[in-house]
Amino acid sequence: MNDLTTHPHKHGPIRFGVIGSGYRTGAFVRIAERLPDRFTCEGVVTRTEARADEILENWQVPAYTDLGTFLERHPVDFMITSTPISVTPDVIADLVGREVPVLAETPPAKDVESLRSLWSTVGGSGLVQVAEQYPFAPGNAARRALLDTDVLGRVTWAEVSSTQWYHAVALLRQMLGIGFEPATVSARTFTLPVVDPQTRAGWAEDLKVVDRSTTVATLDFGDRVGLYDYTDNQVRNPVRANRMVVRGTHGELVDDHLTRLAGPKTPLESDLRRLRTGEYLDFEAPDLYQIGDGAQVLYRNPYYGACLSEEDIAVGTVMERTGHWVRDNAEPPYPLASAAQDQLIALAIKESVRTGTEVRTDAEPWAR
Repeated sequence: MNDLTTHPHKHGPIRFGVIGSGYRTGAFVRIAERLPDRFTCEGVVTRTEARADEILENWQVPAYTDLGTFLERHPVDFMITSTPISVTPDVIADLVGREVPVLAETPPAKDVESLRSLWSTVGGSGLVQVAEQYPFAPGNAARRALLDTDVLGRVTWAEVSSTQWYHAVALLRQMLGIGFEPATVSARTFTLPVVDPQTRAGWAEDLKVVDRSTTVATLDFGDRVGLYDYTDNQVRNPVRANRMVVRGTHGELVDDHLTRLAGPKTPLESDLRRLRTGEYLDFEAPDLYQIGDGAQVLYRNPYYGACLSEEDIAVGTVMERTGHWVRDNAEPPYPLASAAQDQLIALAIKESVRTGTEVRTDAEPWAR
């Protein structure tokens, strides 16, 4: 890996720029605005002058249509690529060619050949992280911290029904402790009716029933198994709950409810609970403070006081860890190899649905 410890901007807020100006870019800009002591968004690079004018007016950050001009005028710790998947590999390669650290939006490439090509081009640079935020979400971080206490014994099974494709695979790998082990994937899709009351555009005016696809897949890693279950638009549908189940030799965690065997004839139950301020007679602003299990604190909100959503807390955590990785040679938050593995398995799920057969993933170049 390149030596990033001598980066010239060691002190003060972490400075970043964004290439691309779509929906996700708004989150990066918003987080910097809410946490000015930690982040500075130096600006956005977009395709047209008209869009640059809109960015300056709506987000109050500098906007450019030329990456080179932006980098000349705005020293940054890293650049975020928030671009269409068809161009993301080229944008990443361009930045690495300029020796600029990258935090790439998910996924880093659209298919297996593109993943291999991207890895061949930039994998050895040590300059690329990926903004896979879900493992850093407060609830998921708390669950992983609990698993690290070995309270479930050896973890053998995980089920995720909350988010889709590579995001869900990232969570399954996180909970199972899976790295780059081969997987045998078996998947099916079912089309079923459901109301669809909310989308990215907001709440619908009626409760129209529509057909939505539900994909169910098993990921067999040999000694551990992951179950993928996702209905289209589930992440925004309030009548389709999020679920996570993690099973081990000595217990089971269902969402936030823990059942474990403490000893012979001694099953115990407890819950992970969020401590939130601003509720009932609490006069503080509404915010997440911590998550614990009654005996220990498993997670503390690093941005308490900023009143961020848990999604923004997760994204902010990836951004901050990327900054420390660049400045302080800290642990990488989510390396390109990990994101490539997530996408590899997600593509295997889609291939299994398409063919109606099992699909096996093998060790790819990034696994070595």
